[in-house]
Amino acid sequence: MSVPGETASFGFQDIPAADKAARVKGVFDSVAGKYDLMNDLMSAGVHRLWKDALVDWLDPAGGIKVVDVGGGTGDIALRIGRKLGAKGGNVTILDINHEMLKAGRTRADFSEVPATSVQWVCGDAETLPLPDRSVDAYTIAFCIRNVTHIARALSEARRVLKMGGRFLCLEFSRVDVPGLDALYDLWSFNVLPELGARVAGDRESYRYLVESIRRFPPQEKFAAMIEAAGFGQVKVRNLSGGIAAMHSGWVI
Repeated sequence: MSVPGETASFGFQDIPAADKAARVKGVFDSVAGKYDLMNDLMSAGVHRLWKDALVDWLDPAGGIKVVDVGGGTGDIALRIGRKLGAKGGNVTILDINHEMLKAGRTRADFSEVPATSVQWVCGDAETLPLPDRSVDAYTIAFCIRNVTHIARALSEARRVLKMGGRFLCLEFSRVDVPGLDALYDLWSFNVLPELGARVAGDRESYRYLVESIRRFPPQEKFAAMIEAAGFGQVKVRNLSGGIAAMHSGWVI
């Protein structure tokens, strides 16, 4: 819940915090139908390697119970299921956006992971509809920068994880390779909105997504936020020169 006068970032704008969730929902309502295709086009397919890296780092054990927050298209859950194979486990795909969940149910192929039980739940990262200490792992990919209060989402992650549970986040971050940062900016601010216009019919939503990346805290600052939420053994792994980064933390 937002307080009167509180603001939140929406791309490069600062808007009333109470309005952000609805604005973000509008973005993802608009892009849901082309979301997976646009991910492939925007990253030349590299997002698939990043997601594989996240699940490899998780290295889920048989019988694990996972909540994948912001996972509407099922990409992370499907990878976890494949990793588990016949060992079994439980993955809850949670997303605040009905259209993203609808797209996930329509396109995600879980026929290869019948041993893994999958649930689709509409819910808010800041108020998870899950009991305390009920999951072994919490994953979130390319979502946390869109929540209104990042600290609250982290606190909720800490609440629902069991002792010894793990938090894993994959998110766009800050490039740390000289020269690559300029090329990345050129691609982001010129090519991606144009792709959004031509493929998804929505330039402004993709302009927002680019701007939201620039407003998200850099690696070290986000790691400090995870520690402040009560996680221990916080670690960061950069991907593709820092275009994306994975953050890991444990409930200890």
